[in-house]
Amino acid sequence: MLSKILSFGVLAGLFIGGIVCTSVAVGGHQSSLATSMAFAYLVMLVGLSAVFVAIKRHRDRELGGVIGFWPAFGLGLGISAVAALLHALAWETTLAITHLDFISGYANAVIAEEKAKGASPEAIAAVTAQMEAMKIRYANPLFRMPMTMVEVLPVGLLVSLVSAGLLRNRAFLPAR
Repeated sequence: MLSKILSFGVLAGLFIGGIVCTSVAVGGHQSSLATSMAFAYLVMLVGLSAVFVAIKRHRDRELGGVIGFWPAFGLGLGISAVAALLHALAWETTLAITHLDFISGYANAVIAEEKAKGASPEAIAAVTAQMEAMKIRYANPLFRMPMTMVEVLPVGLLVSLVSAGLLRNRAFLPAR
């Protein structure tokens, strides 16, 4: 089971980290905040489809077509955790190689969104202060890496729940 977690987790993590980091490195960070986030979550969803494939293969090949919810869910969570870790490592590598000041661009986008909403000067000042504090925290890799992992983990949790729920039913996509 550990080998399945590692192999599918590495596959998902390299896919997610590779595409997200490559798109940011070649200029994807210049698109709108909403567009960038939608693209990143779509990539995570596609990459984490490895969870579904791993659970189905494990159910069909090793368990004779039957798996319980909790073992399937545990397998999915393990794969998601490995993928999240690899994504965070890929992000750290991208930041180190490109010297990208991602957090400044993010902070500027958040402040610009507040201004576009017509927020009061006090609200804009408060958001600006929050973003300055975020820049200081984000400079620390011990803060940045868990934050990067937390981007992937909720998607992995959702994919694991859905996959375990569907695949615990032996009639759903039975082995041939």
